[in-house]
Amino acid sequence: MQIEKNPLLIILGPTASGKTKLAVSVAAALDGEVISADSRQVFKDMDIGTGKDLHEYKIGEKLIPYHLINIREAGEHYNVNSFKEDFYQIVENLNQQHKVPVLCGGTGMYIHSILQNHQYTAVPVNEELRTSLPSHDIEALRKVLAGYPAALTAHADLSSAKRLVRAIEIAAYLQHHTLVEENRPLLNPLVIGLGGAVDSRRERIYSRLNERFDNGLIEEVEGLLKRGVSAEMLLFYGLEYKFITEYLQNKLSLPDLKDKLYIAIRQFAKRQMTFFRKMEKDGIMINWLDSAMEPIQLKQEVIKLYTESFGQ
Repeated sequence: MQIEKNPLLIILGPTASGKTKLAVSVAAALDGEVISADSRQVFKDMDIGTGKDLHEYKIGEKLIPYHLINIREAGEHYNVNSFKEDFYQIVENLNQQHKVPVLCGGTGMYIHSILQNHQYTAVPVNEELRTSLPSHDIEALRKVLAGYPAALTAHADLSSAKRLVRAIEIAAYLQHHTLVEENRPLLNPLVIGLGGAVDSRRERIYSRLNERFDNGLIEEVEGLLKRGVSAEMLLFYGLEYKFITEYLQNKLSLPDLKDKLYIAIRQFAKRQMTFFRKMEKDGIMINWLDSAMEPIQLKQEVIKLYTESFGQ
């Protein structure tokens, strides 16, 4: 069987499901390179809290190349449109080198934007407009959206207040701007999902969180604050940074910090799975594997699926 043009292997799953280890082992077997689809691993000096696990990119004496990790300074911003621009440039380079791109991560919005090629991700946030909207009133937001021409709201998802606010923001932008459609390379994706039993996932989250505390998670956040990264920005960077910042501000005791963070990460993993199920409803086929399988079995199963899809 002849290899199709531009194969893209995607490995997704909730936090603590073992995505990185699997992606690296498969990339090593397929002569590929790993592209991170994680909204926080792009930032330098945020290693423990974001779970970069850079030691996992070494197999024996071989270093597996990775991309979109440590490309921004802590304190900067990075969004889905930045990710898309960077991703397509990397994929183009890898295709020219006949390397297999292995996209790996848990930021569903990033992965979804590639698979659906949402041009609306280029529409900037309009804070002034957002402030003026009844952001928690779904019916009121639907009425506001209905006031825009139908041609500008055909994309709208009416299911939540957050999505309605974004739909209004896009419609308002399109009234005065034209989006130029990007000519993106055609991708042939194979999507692998790491799932499994909820109890098993909770155990892995608990174990990994304790490891991170032992490895200096609190000290990492402390160092960022000392370097001048604001507490407000750290809250923006997610759960670990939010709760530890509150602990360092004496708003939480250490036992409360660990309990609240564990519960919050469990809830986050559940939201990740909900997003992946939404991707399936949008027509994206995800080949689910049990993350409790032995690493060698997982690797063999992914390579088998890859070979069936693209040949050898």
